[in-house]
Amino acid sequence: MARYFGRKLLIYALTFFVAVTINWLIPRFMPGDPVRSMVARAGLQTPEGVAAMREYYSALFGFDVPVWQQYLNFWGGLFRGDLGVSLWAFPQPVTGIILAAVPYTLGLLIPAILLSYWAGNKFGAYAARKKVLDNTVLPVWYVLTATPYMWLAILLAWGLGKVAGIFPVGRSFSASLEPAWSWLFINDLISHWFLPFLSLFLVAFGGWAIGMRNLIIYELEADYAHYLGALGAPTKLVRRYAYRNAMLPQITGLALQLGVIVGGAVVTEIVFDYRGLGYLVLEAIKTNDLFLLQGIFLFIVIGVLVANFVIDIVYVLVDPRTRTGMGGGSA
Repeated sequence: MARYFGRKLLIYALTFFVAVTINWLIPRFMPGDPVRSMVARAGLQTPEGVAAMREYYSALFGFDVPVWQQYLNFWGGLFRGDLGVSLWAFPQPVTGIILAAVPYTLGLLIPAILLSYWAGNKFGAYAARKKVLDNTVLPVWYVLTATPYMWLAILLAWGLGKVAGIFPVGRSFSASLEPAWSWLFINDLISHWFLPFLSLFLVAFGGWAIGMRNLIIYELEADYAHYLGALGAPTKLVRRYAYRNAMLPQITGLALQLGVIVGGAVVTEIVFDYRGLGYLVLEAIKTNDLFLLQGIFLFIVIGVLVANFVIDIVYVLVDPRTRTGMGGGSA
């Protein structure tokens, strides 16, 4: 088992290195000059003042050295926990800005992923045995799971927010409130949270339900299911085995879908002006803040890799065939 996880860690380390390198390169290919933007924001009129400020910002942000040295400086700062200074919220450090937004994004992502995964698998397994659900409700989920996160978010914001007026649209909480451990603030926070959560939940729920429904039907037609039935095993027992076997591909699917779900959360936050990482991505793009942008993508990369590694551990725990393979035995 140690060798298995050692190989996994090596693969994840290489993936991290490549992803971070690409993450460093992409913002630098974006059009625009961040130093020029900072100088223009200062509103200086004299050429001497503009030249002096441009030189100052170039040195401050590390643009006065060759590109290869900028890359090495980035890795050095990364190991120190220093992601640079934000151009959008100058002179605040990027790390502090991201850490302030992370709780809102995690508060959106974790419930949406876990609840949609649990409920979708349960509903899909149930729909596989009930023709009424399979012919009526499940087609709706085919439509929802094929709907882009952004479109569904816009529909929910328009229908339940603007037209019905049931939920507020915009921000993580009302601008008139300050964060506090009070029922007034918590209630306001939940009301702003619900529509972005619902958008992510519905799309993911449909995907898990459809996948589990198809897997259950396949498992119930497998040889072992017919054999158990011929031996007189209760139907409930056969279905339980089918559900457990069908869960293994779903665990793999969760690892594969994490990046898509996280990307959907970023787009959903932008639609609802939800003040998480998605909101920061939009502001960083508008202000050409490459330090903030690469810091956000870095956090997303680390989060997805850690989550995938945890799922690998869970897969080993729930699949005895994987453990048998590690021990050199035959499944």
